[in-house]
Amino acid sequence: MSKEKNMNKYLTAPRSSTKMPKGIPYIIGNELAERFSFYGMKTILIVFMTQYLIDSDGQLDVLSNQDATSWYHTFTFAVYLTPLIGAIISDIFLGKYKTILLLSIVYCLGHFTLAIDETRLGLMYGLTLISIGAGGIKSCVSAHVGDQFGKSNSHLLEKVFGWFYLSINLGAAASTMLTPILLKLYGPSIAFGVPGLLMFIATVLFWAGRNVFIHIPPSGKDFVNEIKKKENIAGIIQLLPVYIFIMIFWALFDQTGSTWVLQAKDLNRHWLGINWLESQVQAVNPIMILILVPLLSYYIYPWLKTKFDLTPLRKISIGLFLAVPSFLIIGYLQYQIELGFKPSIAWQVFAYAILTTSEVFVSITCLEFSYTQAPNSMKSIVMGIFMVSIAFGNIFTTIFNKIMPASFIVADKYTASYFIFYAALMLCTAVFFLPILKYFKPKTYLHKEEVA
Repeated sequence: MSKEKNMNKYLTAPRSSTKMPKGIPYIIGNELAERFSFYGMKTILIVFMTQYLIDSDGQLDVLSNQDATSWYHTFTFAVYLTPLIGAIISDIFLGKYKTILLLSIVYCLGHFTLAIDETRLGLMYGLTLISIGAGGIKSCVSAHVGDQFGKSNSHLLEKVFGWFYLSINLGAAASTMLTPILLKLYGPSIAFGVPGLLMFIATVLFWAGRNVFIHIPPSGKDFVNEIKKKENIAGIIQLLPVYIFIMIFWALFDQTGSTWVLQAKDLNRHWLGINWLESQVQAVNPIMILILVPLLSYYIYPWLKTKFDLTPLRKISIGLFLAVPSFLIIGYLQYQIELGFKPSIAWQVFAYAILTTSEVFVSITCLEFSYTQAPNSMKSIVMGIFMVSIAFGNIFTTIFNKIMPASFIVADKYTASYFIFYAALMLCTAVFFLPILKYFKPKTYLHKEEVA
């Protein structure tokens, strides 16, 4: 094969077509396996740190609830901060495909580190590698989905991002149900090893799609010129207020894996004839996603559009308000626990249902909105900035845990006041977001097509 043919063996721009791009099934399959691996590990993380962590002599060396919560949200902060680094590597040097493939290998190493070392040192190294790998590919994967489309089939973007999110939650639902059982029956090595195996499968699936993907070349030195353009700077700056407001949403949402799991230990977990493990209750979120995404996409959104102009920003606004009652319910549950009752886990499931609806309005919309509003040469960068909003939401929780009033945690248990505070904070955020609906001026950027 000549040098010229070798350089051009991959498509570097979407073809003019109204059909679904051929690379989408590989991306969806990869995302399903990768999300199984990530959520499988993350689901058991708080339980592992508070019940299974050992020292170098094999003796229990567990963390307090407050320290484990800080570790959990610091890790989540790192996972959603590194997408910006991955985006820079992708957009300037390697392109999305190579960046995703290389960082996926780092990701696999992180999983296997957790599987073979159950000490605090292994925890630190494993979570560091996972945050680099999982975080580094996040912005690239989302942007890589959009790169497969041109103007002719851009009408399919909303549907594909919905499928993309469904694959995330199908993998998450399966792993959230399975890995707590593996942890209980076989211990941390198997419980962390199985997600590692799924990440390896995800990497192989992604590699298998290389010949049908659209490989948008990195901009290289042109990136500096692109980032200096007033239009590109203005496009990014306009998105920043949106990301600042949704940061608070993520400060609430990601507590489903920390403070909500810790609360579940004190609930009556016998529900639907099953005795649920405290970390398994998180499976309600991805299961609800699988139900809500098609329900909202095909029925609720079209109905709402008959009532008013349902713009992406209005979807986000609705989602922010919906997050408030979920934490009010959790606060009420905690108040009942403080009074000495055994409230049913069904109440927490109800809170999950509300918060998951909020997530669909906020998160899926932000993924699509971020891609379409990002200048073409900076798709991964903008996706990375969106991920940073999730990071800062989590570091907010970490910092607040260090400075919060003493009354918010008593006898290593978070009090009702803690959850009510977050509900009030979310309400204020939702109200102050409303002016953005009026003043934001959207502008859509999509890649040019090649004639088939």
